[in-house]
Amino acid sequence: MSTDSSPAPETSVPACYRHPGRETHVRCTRCDRFICPDCMREAAVGFQCPECVAEGNRGVRHAVPRTVIGARASGSAVPVVSYTLIGACVLAYLAELASWRVVWEFMMLGRGLMPDGTFGGVAEGEWYRLFTTMFLHQRGGTFGITHILFNMWALYAVGPALEQVLGRWRFLALYVLSGLGGSVLLYLVGAPSAAAVGASGAIFGLFGAFFVIGRRLGGPIGPIVVLLVINLVITFSVPGISWEGHVGGLVVGAALAAAYAYAPAAHRRLLHIGAPLVMLGLLTALVVLRTAELSAGVA
Repeated sequence: MSTDSSPAPETSVPACYRHPGRETHVRCTRCDRFICPDCMREAAVGFQCPECVAEGNRGVRHAVPRTVIGARASGSAVPVVSYTLIGACVLAYLAELASWRVVWEFMMLGRGLMPDGTFGGVAEGEWYRLFTTMFLHQRGGTFGITHILFNMWALYAVGPALEQVLGRWRFLALYVLSGLGGSVLLYLVGAPSAAAVGASGAIFGLFGAFFVIGRRLGGPIGPIVVLLVINLVITFSVPGISWEGHVGGLVVGAALAAAYAYAPAAHRRLLHIGAPLVMLGLLTALVVLRTAELSAGVA
C-alpha cells in the first residue's frame, strides 16, 4: 500500500482590502470586498465598507427642518425682519420730529390740498403713500408718542413668534400687505381728503394672523382674542382713529395667514407665493378703480 507524501496545496487566507494584514471572512454587501472589524459599517442588511457608505451618503438629500407652516426652522435665530421694521418706524418718527414735511409728504391721503397750494395724494399719482404711511406715527395731538410706543410694543411682542413660524419672507409679505390693506380700505370708503398715519393696519394684520395660526397649531388663542376685542372697542369708540386702517389690516392679515396655515402640503410653496401675489393684485385693482372714480369726479 503506497501513501502520497506530497504536501497539501496552500490556500489563500482572505484579508481586508484596506488592511491586507488582517484576516477576515466578512464581505461588504455592496462591493463584495473583504472588510475587517475596523472597516465594517452597519447597514440595513449586513455590513458595508467606508467607501460604499460615503458614496451612498452623497446620493442622499438630507431633509431641511421645517415648521408646520413649511418655513425653514430657524430655532433661536434673531427675528431680523421684526427688528428691522421697528428700527424703520423709529427712524421715520425721528424724521417727523425733525421736519413736519415728512408727515405731509408721506402720510396716507386720497386727494387733498397740500401746504404749497397744490393737490396731492394717491389719486394724484402718489401711490407710494399707501405704503409709507405704515412707517409714520402721530407725533402730537390726542395720542402723541403713545401711538408709536404701543405699535412698536405690539410688533415686538407678536412679530418674532410669527416670523419664526412663517419664515422671513412670508412674515414680511404679511406685514406689508396688511398695512396696504388698511390704506386701501381707507382710500375706498373714506373721504378723499381723509388722512392717516400709523403701523396700526399692519399690527392688526399680525393680530389676525396670530389668531388664525394659533388655531391651526392648537395653541392658546385666548390672550390674542382679548387683545383684539380691546383694540376694536377702542377703534370704534375713540374719535380720531381710522377704523378703516385697522379693519382693512385685520381682514388682509387673517386671509393671508389662512392661506399660509391651511395650504395642502403638496402645493404649499405654490400657494404661499401665489396668495400674497393675488392679494397684491386685488388691492391694486381696487386702488385703480377708486382712482378712476375720483378722477372722473374731478373732471
